Amino acid sequence: MTVDKMRFAVLTKAKVAEVHERPLPEMDENQILIKQEACNICTTDYGQWLGLREHQPYPMAGGHEGAGVIVKKGSKVRDDLNIGDRVAVTYGYCGECGPCKSGATSECTQYESGPTEDGYYGNFGFADYCVRDSRVLIKMDKGLSASEASFLEPLATVAKGLRKLRIKPLETVVVIGAGTMGVVNAQAARAYGCRVIITEVMEEKIKAAKSMGFEVINANECDPVEKVKALTNGEGADAVVVAVGITRANEQALDMVKRVEGRILLFAAGYPAPKLEIDSNYIHYKKLELIGTYGADMQDFVISAKLLNERRVDVSKLIQATYPLDKIQEAYGEASKPGSYRVSVLL
Repeated sequence: MTVDKMRFAVLTKAKVAEVHERPLPEMDENQILIKQEACNICTTDYGQWLGLREHQPYPMAGGHEGAGVIVKKGSKVRDDLNIGDRVAVTYGYCGECGPCKSGATSECTQYESGPTEDGYYGNFGFADYCVRDSRVLIKMDKGLSASEASFLEPLATVAKGLRKLRIKPLETVVVIGAGTMGVVNAQAARAYGCRVIITEVMEEKIKAAKSMGFEVINANECDPVEKVKALTNGEGADAVVVAVGITRANEQALDMVKRVEGRILLFAAGYPAPKLEIDSNYIHYKKLELIGTYGADMQDFVISAKLLNERRVDVSKLIQATYPLDKIQEAYGEASKPGSYRVSVLL
């Protein structure tokens, strides 16, 4: 087929999302033309739309939680990727630098992330067609909806965090926050064989988490720290995932974790930046681990695809609404409402 243009969403300034058109880049022998089906709006996307991430440049042709169908492939693309396959997108990387060779592809030192020749920043996730390097694509089960397949990237970031957290079957993991990423963390930890407890304050999210079969603590009705201790015979959690970027969540995590050799994963960022007040003696004597995580490496994307394709993680209830590309402004408005789950833009 012949496609020579792409239509895509772009943020031109805070609270303004538009649909632009540009020539489609030419493919090389290692690239693939994708008819993109869906791209979900993540916290980073709507944070910039709200004007909370003004350190990110404009015009931002963002979107990185996307999936689509292969319509054309270069002559040197590997044999397991074929026309008609559904694929989801990972991060770009060179495969040759030191971090890439060590497996830390998210820390690639060579991958270009600057503006295009026509001045756009971003991954062009909210585009009807896009040319991608074949190395950044992973095949997804066609039984998943495109919006579900688009969870490859967020679930991969969870897989990386849990890999760093080193959770083991039968451990008790507390997830603070039942937003989209809190629930994805909880589902993944449960798939790994852990007992999972979620704490939350918003009634709708409490109901949603309970409907997914989780133990949920309503932090409006009790002290979540004391409740966690009561549910663990006074011991506290083996590990805590802080999935909401606020100071109070950081404070609770320090008190919820078990007395010795507990682990805390600081999964969520917050704007303005949350505080974490703790003295080094506390960490020293409790042998406490404070673990940071951000992004995902290729090994995490592979794990994420397995979890989604085999239905070990079910994200179907996390798709709150869908919008066509031409209603991108309304889609951002819906995604930025407090308490929202994922809004998916259908392309």
